[in-house]
Amino acid sequence: MTNPPDQKSQRRLATILAADVPGYSELMSDDEEGTLARLRYLRGNVVVPTMLAHQGRLVKTVGDGFLMEFSSPVEAVRCAIEIQAVIASSENPDGEAPLRLRIGINLGDIIIDEDGDIYGDGVNVASRLEQIATTGGICLSAKVYEEVRDKLPYDFIDLGEQAVKNIRRPIRVYCLGACHETPQTRHHRVLPLPDRPSIVVLPFSNIGGDPEQEHFAYGIVEDITAALSRVRSFFVIARNSSFAYKGRAVSVQQISRELGVRYLLEGSVRRAGNRLRITAQLIDGTNGNHLWAEHYDGVAEDLFDFQDQITASVVGAIQPSIRAAEIERALRKRPDSLDAYDLVMRALPLVWSLERDNNLEAGRLLDEALQLDPNYPLALSLAAWCSGQRLIYNWSEDIEKDTREALRKAHLAATMAADDSFTLAVLGAALTITRNFQRAASLLDRALALDPNSAWAWNRRGWLHNYQDEPEAAIPRFERSLRLSPFDPMAFNCDMGIGCAHFIAERYDQSILWQEKALMAHPSSSWIHRNLAPAYALSGQTSKAQESVRELLKGYPGITITDITRALVFSPGVLARIAEGLRMAGLPE
Repeated sequence: MTNPPDQKSQRRLATILAADVPGYSELMSDDEEGTLARLRYLRGNVVVPTMLAHQGRLVKTVGDGFLMEFSSPVEAVRCAIEIQAVIASSENPDGEAPLRLRIGINLGDIIIDEDGDIYGDGVNVASRLEQIATTGGICLSAKVYEEVRDKLPYDFIDLGEQAVKNIRRPIRVYCLGACHETPQTRHHRVLPLPDRPSIVVLPFSNIGGDPEQEHFAYGIVEDITAALSRVRSFFVIARNSSFAYKGRAVSVQQISRELGVRYLLEGSVRRAGNRLRITAQLIDGTNGNHLWAEHYDGVAEDLFDFQDQITASVVGAIQPSIRAAEIERALRKRPDSLDAYDLVMRALPLVWSLERDNNLEAGRLLDEALQLDPNYPLALSLAAWCSGQRLIYNWSEDIEKDTREALRKAHLAATMAADDSFTLAVLGAALTITRNFQRAASLLDRALALDPNSAWAWNRRGWLHNYQDEPEAAIPRFERSLRLSPFDPMAFNCDMGIGCAHFIAERYDQSILWQEKALMAHPSSSWIHRNLAPAYALSGQTSKAQESVRELLKGYPGITITDITRALVFSPGVLARIAEGLRMAGLPE
């Protein structure tokens, strides 16, 4: 009579790792002693020490196979990754290449007998996953994937549901490392999303079927793809891959999965007589949501100019749309799963807001990002700009420290960001604010050479012209920025820049119109009154100037003319006029 199960065995939830050596029988037939020696070395010097370091238990070894148990799915996956990495980078003492492994990991209910051996579907699934894995690869069940996806910084490829021997229901399989792609798995393949915004420009539809417009549609896609590729912070799919979808009825979600991109730009070309209309829309391929859409009208006689205009407009418009979508995605992630990129995305809208409390919170997030990745150029440049903002907006409690930190981080980032337009533009902003005008001009010109459609770089170039007493050069830069990105969070800053340019040129009525527009768009920015009050005063609108100073003091209790002129970066002549206007408006010295 057998003993009752509860006396001899127990059940528990566990993570099971199964591994074996592919082609072991053939290796043994070629060299039994040598293969056995290599297996012993693998077990004693790689598998068991790594397993113990991750709190695992070796259940048993059978021939070339290993069966292990872990209480944590995260530790099991970390162990598997480390084992494969050690094997890939090591040699046996005899100079022979080490034996390779394939690994399967499952989370499930198991039965443990009195000898410590384990049984049940949880074990069987791990063994089947091991057989799906390729040499050097790791396959996970969906249960393991759900536990580790936001806790480990690795990209997993979804192989879809797989029917396996002796398991009644299909298993959803995810893999790390090399993945075996069969006709059955190819349809389910999911490429990992890159760690930066990723996009594909799909072939534009030729509505109406005019064959002459095929070349135009083709050229539009070619130009937009090339322009996006110059934005080094974007991952852009090559045109040849995107044209593989021409004429196919494929969902945006499937394209997103197959190409491994989050965003898709699609559009159409329509001709009626000599009139042309181009439409374009940006879609989040992970959920099908539309993020942005626009249409462009022109005449066929201006075909090439029209094509250049569309390219500039589309690229300039979709950059802030993609950035906004990345920020929203980072805000939805759990705080305990944020990486350096997510922290920077969370910091960006706070940096853009140009408000004191948000500046401090942005600085905290960026410092946290730099703790995770001390050499992250964008985080360094944004942190430098945050320090610079505290200087120019009269928020600094330690001017020397903020100046020192802005310059230190900016110079460090500049050594690592030679080909990223956005980072170079932020660096240009930081160095402009700290009065390093020559270096700032070099960085901003480099940013615009890399990406002529960067609205942000045009904005910062406009401010640099303002600070160098060149208002007539500044205004078209701000106008270019607004044309490229009219709904950008920093658009009000362009309005303010144009207002300051008119102030520099002593066109005070024009200056007031633009500054009031900026204030209307961003009423919480009380720092605008530092420039608006003098414009009112110098135009003869004394009561408005006095009211403007009262609004300024609400945001900056106790601020003086000296505080303001020390913070602003304009030339001495412009600062003297600002001081005169503030004095006329009643602000204390």
